[in-house]
Amino acid sequence: MVEAWSTYRTGSAGQWTPRQLVAAKRGTTVSVVIPARNEEATIGAIVATIRQQLVERVHLVDELIVVDSRSSDATARVAAAAGAHVVSQDQMTRGLPRLEGKGDALWAGLVAASGDVVAFVDGDLEDFDARFVTGLVGPLLTDQSVGYVKGFYHRGLHHPAGVVEADGGGRVTELTARPLLNLFWPELSGFVQPLAGEYAGRRTLLERLPFVSGYGVEIAMLIDLLDLVGLDALAQVDLGERRHRHQSTEALGRMAAQIMQTVWVRLQRQGWVTADSEPSTMLTQFRRGGTDALPNLDREIVVTDVSVQERPPLREMADLATRRRRSRVAA
Repeated sequence: MVEAWSTYRTGSAGQWTPRQLVAAKRGTTVSVVIPARNEEATIGAIVATIRQQLVERVHLVDELIVVDSRSSDATARVAAAAGAHVVSQDQMTRGLPRLEGKGDALWAGLVAASGDVVAFVDGDLEDFDARFVTGLVGPLLTDQSVGYVKGFYHRGLHHPAGVVEADGGGRVTELTARPLLNLFWPELSGFVQPLAGEYAGRRTLLERLPFVSGYGVEIAMLIDLLDLVGLDALAQVDLGERRHRHQSTEALGRMAAQIMQTVWVRLQRQGWVTADSEPSTMLTQFRRGGTDALPNLDREIVVTDVSVQERPPLREMADLATRRRRSRVAA
């Protein structure tokens, strides 16, 4: 089944030119949402590329939004100068409980966006190419049976000595996400990069999904979409090569822990586990050296809360979304 799906539902960004997709829109509107936190070094080039090639040269993208996720640098100013409409995560979620993490910024972006098709692109990409957008929206504009598209790419791991390990990136995918999906949702094992930060969907479908607040948002989407619309409504597209900033092993450990927390919640909802108590949400890690290093360990203990929360499906809060979009337009 996975082999058949992969053959049928896998495409390449080179299949569609921007002009072909403009012709295929037929009144469909397209929004691009970029969540960004302290990405002043990369956000300007990403926004400028999309604006110049997909808004001005051809009118494929109708709306280009950057969600400033509580940045402490000039991310918002750089994005606005490059031509994006910038909204703050807190502005879009005003009056709701404060949540942390990427998933909440994505949810805020969906609130702000008005397009029939919404594409999400990470804000830390280097050497950004417009094919990241055309590849994601291509299947949605040319095939009405597709509801959601996931990107995948070559993702090298750059070592300090200048050595590049081809496809060495995506360590959390290979060590955490892929084994979990194969174990419990093998239908999703055909996705090359289930944690990829580039994906697009029809608004009517995205508004039916809860958004996990932290790094579990991507795997939660796939699991929830499989349950909601089935595998055949999902597709993936090869976007070429992805270059971005790599995180430390300690940070990847926290990411993996949030993914496991997210999977646990889905297993409970689907009746796979019936535990009398919830799993611990505290992650203990060891950091070499430091002022608080323990005797005989030469390491300090770092404890992090890796619990995940969720924003409800947006269609359950339609009035709030309408008010936020009106206030954004008025501003």
